[in-house]
Amino acid sequence: MYKILLVEDEEAIVRVLARTLKYDGYDVVTAGNGLEGLEVFEREQPDIVLTDIKMPVMDGLVLLKKIKERSPETEVIIITGHGDMDSSIEALQHDASDFINKPVVDEALSIALKRAEGKIEIRKKLREYTTNLEEKISEATREIQRKSSFQSKLIKSSNDGIVATDKDLRIVTFNPEAERIFKRPREEVVSKLKLDELIPQELASAVEEAVSRKSGWDIPWKESLVVDKEGRRVPVRFSGSVLYEDGRVVGSVAFFQDLRELKKLEQELIRSERLAAIGQTIAGVAHGVKNILHGFKGGSYLVEIGLEKHDFKKLNQGWQMVKRNIDRTSELVMDLLSYSKERVPDYKECAPNEIVREVCELFTPTARENGIAIEQDLDPSLGEVVLDPQTLHRSLSNLLSNGLDACILDDDQGKSFQVLVRTRVEEEKWLRLEVSDNGSGMSQEVRNTLFDSFFSTKGAKGTGLGLLVTRKLIEEHQGRIEVESTPGQGSKFIVWLPFMIANRK
Repeated sequence: MYKILLVEDEEAIVRVLARTLKYDGYDVVTAGNGLEGLEVFEREQPDIVLTDIKMPVMDGLVLLKKIKERSPETEVIIITGHGDMDSSIEALQHDASDFINKPVVDEALSIALKRAEGKIEIRKKLREYTTNLEEKISEATREIQRKSSFQSKLIKSSNDGIVATDKDLRIVTFNPEAERIFKRPREEVVSKLKLDELIPQELASAVEEAVSRKSGWDIPWKESLVVDKEGRRVPVRFSGSVLYEDGRVVGSVAFFQDLRELKKLEQELIRSERLAAIGQTIAGVAHGVKNILHGFKGGSYLVEIGLEKHDFKKLNQGWQMVKRNIDRTSELVMDLLSYSKERVPDYKECAPNEIVREVCELFTPTARENGIAIEQDLDPSLGEVVLDPQTLHRSLSNLLSNGLDACILDDDQGKSFQVLVRTRVEEEKWLRLEVSDNGSGMSQEVRNTLFDSFFSTKGAKGTGLGLLVTRKLIEEHQGRIEVESTPGQGSKFIVWLPFMIANRK
């Protein structure tokens, strides 16, 4: 029910209109002039005001202005006499909702009231809609803030280093774990560095390639090395994703898992296994030493016979046996020391191809003596790099020696034997070293035990430590070794060693 304030100085008109309005379902209050009407308005707060223009004390136009000052949304309908069009227009200019002429016709009054009610309803719905919209916006804002706060806490507390970029690969997010891995405060990174200024080129290139694709693409997890602000190489697992919005690239996010602790635990496990293996295989060492002692005894016996009988031939045979067993003793002792002792790689600037040539030259006399060709296929793009030259030299020596032995011990002596040494650069950070031979090869069973303690395919001739030492040196260098072999066709050992480009001034 709407409340109407009827302001009219003629009592007869007030009685008739009040009765009509009440009959139509309105709550009606009345006033005899504008001043009285203003007092009633402030007290009753009606929805609609129906007022005559011509009244004593305060006319309808003044009342209209004062009501609009107090309550702009109140609908005011003006009652005017015939010929008073100027006052009607002025009333409309002061935001009256309508005007009707005297004598008031029920139909005209009804239409004017319906218009006023329509405006009230529209404002009410608009107010409800606005209130609901504000509540929904406020609720949505709180939800966005909650999610944003949760995501921010999630990023900050993540055990992964998180580095996010915009579409131009400029860094916009750098969480605390990334600060710890790279030893850089976020203030030095966010909005100041691009991704390729922080991470190695091959990782940055992978992200750039992903961003350049038209559809979504994730970069799978891979192990790599990053360099922190202090120049230290940090082993990490790396992955990333391209971020899209409405089909457009808006940025990227990269994840880094610090592997230093894991690598340390792996090294401790390897060291424990190595020490356990040494303890478990003392019998194997004793057997090797016993064979060497037999060699010394046999050699010394021939030397004594030669000296006693002045037989130079036997003297020479005995001395050669002694020399060979001295070499075997030295090899066994050095392998044991290398295998049992922890060693930190000594990174230096060096030329890997030159080291390969040097090792191949050392084994050339043995190869020629047994009719074996040593071939070299060296990558010309591999120049000066930073790695541990001793790891490369020792590993290649062991693998090349094994390759020659595989040819020498092959039952099929009708072959044209050769050992091939190949170098290649991969991903601008890995040296790939291959040593392949066409000798006797190995069965799957032999390959499965190839890196077991004191296992040797050479019988009494081998110590069984060569490949153990080789793998240890390579893993200490953060590298890896693999083997491929086919019985009767030969074997291939593949070594990956990480390197850094040498700085040249």
